Amino acid sequence: MTLFIASLLVAAAAPAQAAATPTDPVAIVDEAARERGDLSEVLVLGTAHLSSLPEDFDRTRFAPLLDRLAEWRPEAIAIENLDGPQCDFLRAYAHAYPDTAENYCPDPGPARAALGVSGPEADREVRELLDEQGTEREPAQRRRLAALFLAIGEPDSALVQWLRLPAPERRAGGALTGELVAQIDKRMTRRNESSLIAAHLAARLGHERVYPVDDHTGDIATGPIDDEELYVREIRAAWDNPATAERRAASEARDKQLQNGSLSVLEWYRLMNSEREARLAMRSDFGAAAGARHPGNTGRKYLAYWETRNLRMVANLRQVIGAGRRVLAIVGSSHKPYYERYLGMMSDVELADTQAVLAGSGRE
Repeated sequence: MTLFIASLLVAAAAPAQAAATPTDPVAIVDEAARERGDLSEVLVLGTAHLSSLPEDFDRTRFAPLLDRLAEWRPEAIAIENLDGPQCDFLRAYAHAYPDTAENYCPDPGPARAALGVSGPEADREVRELLDEQGTEREPAQRRRLAALFLAIGEPDSALVQWLRLPAPERRAGGALTGELVAQIDKRMTRRNESSLIAAHLAARLGHERVYPVDDHTGDIATGPIDDEELYVREIRAAWDNPATAERRAASEARDKQLQNGSLSVLEWYRLMNSEREARLAMRSDFGAAAGARHPGNTGRKYLAYWETRNLRMVANLRQVIGAGRRVLAIVGSSHKPYYERYLGMMSDVELADTQAVLAGSGRE
């Protein structure tokens, strides 16, 4: 073989060799994790915000949904709420986040006063108590934990502790004053997915808490909005599209069926978690914003906020997953496609099939 022909053969083979080598170095980590196996499973349950349901909606209809989720046996449950430390941050930096804490954070003041602690002191004691070995706790300790979670600013975890108490022990005692008990009792029947689904399921499974992973520190990603009226006008114009009309009609139809009893809660959740619903959400809302060409550049500002928020939410969720936890993430259905996209980039995470779990065929 001549040197010329040999060099041609090497040159011809080079592109094929380059193509066989992953261009993303992180793929090396992905492959190593897959070879090891036993990836961390995450089930993303998209949900409507249940506050939209009628006040007299029969909450017992959620029992089959809780049964299916319990069969999947998550080891931790993440919710779309802000955690206590972020709420304290938002209060301290109210100049940058006006009204955000007021809109999204419960008031931890009464519990902190009853316990005589600050937020960090309450958090430290919660961690110390939860680090103790054993899962059986005296009622007095559960009542204290409930008060401590209220002092942190995480009332749904307080509800988990309350639900794990025997009914006769659900009473005031120690630092858990009557005022604080009233806060928890109100949450017992609250029309909210973090309480009605997450906290009740966590207590049923023997968990000690739920994990808030929402984020609003990224709200400032829009940059300054000098003309609020223009911002609202332009984003509404972007949302005025055929996909929005189709999505609204589908939502109204299934909500009507749910409320008249012709659709079960399980089927309602299957529809909310469908591929069709995800595509409609992207086309009607975020895709419309991304493609908008309004003079105020509103679409891109809105998208900057939305993507920043979801990235930080998934980072918080990744922290909950840690080194192998099986996690149920309950989040507004518009977040679900972003959750699944970003989680799909994680080397040590695999997504559970939500439809299979809701149908009763998810891996146990």
